[in-house]
Amino acid sequence: MLKEFKAFILRGNVVDLAVGIVIGAAFGAVVTALVRDLITPIIAAIIGKPDFSALTFTINGSTFHYGDFINVLVAFISIAAAVFFFIVKPVNVLMARRKTSVDVESETRPCTECLSEIPRLARRCAFCASPQPAVS
Repeated sequence: MLKEFKAFILRGNVVDLAVGIVIGAAFGAVVTALVRDLITPIIAAIIGKPDFSALTFTINGSTFHYGDFINVLVAFISIAAAVFFFIVKPVNVLMARRKTSVDVESETRPCTECLSEIPRLARRCAFCASPQPAVS
């Protein structure tokens, strides 16, 4: 049982997932600090409030802390923008550079009767001799 557990833990997917979670948490902390220390003060300079968490309103004795929601919303949008511009876009550019040729259709197709692979332009299956529809 210990051997199976060791094989499970050392499998690439588990280790990759653990590394991704740790890096994601660290990245989240960096972006949270960016929002708290740079973006929120810029917004505060424009609007006049340094921290939105104190913003509330009360209806029938119930207090709504909508300022916390604004802080979290700004953090979420900032994290999403950072992930998009610093991870997704560069990876897409790198993948586009690595792509060397145009994707081509497969040279074979399954037979309509026996499902064995036959050339795309074949009129009859080599295995079951059934006629095949024309491929455009």
